[in-house]
Amino acid sequence: MDLGIEENAALVTAGTAGLGLASAEALASAGCDVAVCGRSGDRLQRAERRLEAAGSGDVLAMRADITAPDDIEAFVEGTIDGFGRLDHVVTSAGGPPPGAFLDTTDEDWYDAYDLLVMSVVRTVRAAQPTLAADGGGTIVTITSRSVREVLDDLVLSNSVRRAVLGLTKTLADEFAPKIRVNSVLPGAHETDRIEVLIRDGVDRDEYETYGDGLDEWSDGIALDRVGDPGELGDAVAWLSSERASYVNGVAVPIDGGSMRGI
Repeated sequence: MDLGIEENAALVTAGTAGLGLASAEALASAGCDVAVCGRSGDRLQRAERRLEAAGSGDVLAMRADITAPDDIEAFVEGTIDGFGRLDHVVTSAGGPPPGAFLDTTDEDWYDAYDLLVMSVVRTVRAAQPTLAADGGGTIVTITSRSVREVLDDLVLSNSVRRAVLGLTKTLADEFAPKIRVNSVLPGAHETDRIEVLIRDGVDRDEYETYGDGLDEWSDGIALDRVGDPGELGDAVAWLSSERASYVNGVAVPIDGGSMRGI
């Protein structure tokens, strides 16, 4: 399917690994120039090579910490300067540490809010004037299915990510019709993080093999498997595209049917 976004410019925060990288890769494959940021030089180099191989557009990989306001502003400005335009923003972030409510401190809560919420606020604030110019643009926030259905031992993610969903819906109204704003709610995908968790489990004899670990992660998923990160990336690219031009203010679960509610 031609998504109608060839030669557009896209920015993906925390786009050097996991679902952020998968989203950047899908946008690159659709013909976009793509900018990603991350804190690790090695990951930035690997991501840059993957994105260059994925499409024919330009690639920009910048070192930035999404919890640092100056870094976010520099990343957005660098993207606009480098590409001469900005059409699509995708906000991604790593997850806060797991834990139960009584095991978390005030600092944990503030850190989670900075990571998950303020990184989106600052990115959107910096990008909005350019997104709204000319023909308009799109924003897709990557959150988690935990905004709809709480997950065990993840009190920070369960609580704080919901603010991103509220922000997404609010911006979909405030920024329309120039900018469409949507969210995706990932379930389990076979990212680097899940691979590490499963391999650690094999080392601890929790699973006999890596495949056994994947099978356990698949429990409760109607499609009986974890997702490929590229499947999430394809959904993000579609929401960013002309093919989704009448889709605004939605939160789409990409979870293989694991969520019990609608």
